[in-house]
Amino acid sequence: MTLSILPIAGVPMVEPEDDLAQLLFAALDRNTLACTDGDILVICQKVVSKAEGRLVDIRTITPSAFAQQLSAATAEGKDARIIEIILRETTRIVRMDSGHLIVETGRGWVCANAGVDESNSGDANTVVLLPTDPDASARQIMQAARARYGATIAVIVTDTFGRPWRQGLVDFALGLAGMSAMLDLRGSNDLDGRTLKHTIAAQADALAAAAGLVMRKGAAIPAALVRGYEFTPGEGSGAELIREKQFDLFR
Repeated sequence: MTLSILPIAGVPMVEPEDDLAQLLFAALDRNTLACTDGDILVICQKVVSKAEGRLVDIRTITPSAFAQQLSAATAEGKDARIIEIILRETTRIVRMDSGHLIVETGRGWVCANAGVDESNSGDANTVVLLPTDPDASARQIMQAARARYGATIAVIVTDTFGRPWRQGLVDFALGLAGMSAMLDLRGSNDLDGRTLKHTIAAQADALAAAAGLVMRKGAAIPAALVRGYEFTPGEGSGAELIREKQFDLFR
């Protein structure tokens, strides 16, 4: 396979209740691009969250005593109101050290600060939350693309997470529609003819990470088209990527 990753420039700043699909399609037009069969449209979580109104004005938040305690424990004095928002998005605190929070969210993601993000939020008093249902968000945009272009595509909604045992951040697939998150290679053979028994590749995460290389935070490029990757169309869900609790040392 030969992959092309095409950044979609020219998407305007997204506001609550914007029709994100139509903004993306207009940007594709300006870039003389169109969705074709087999394309994968990769979209950063932040613009999805903004369009869906997943924004919180921290001035409306009254922090709990626990949030104030955690704020006092941080070296930089992290705003207790932001910590309170993180706690409200959290179902379980997995690790807490000097005010750093690794938590499990309502959808099962284990990540820092429940994905609550202050960067590129629009102003200093606003934070961005993860989408309520990123799979539904991906599915809606996929259906809109099929209606517009008549093409069978997949859609991935991404966010940037840290990784256990590894330095650096990588884009992951939060939401997915149109393809499986996993590429099951069990039963196929390696170059020595041995049958693979355990190899299941996280293809949606790999595609998210690849697209993230052209969707840098300061570049104002919230989406990209991945073209040339061979996949089998299907339902798809980002939840496929969440390791079962009994096998997850971090839950």
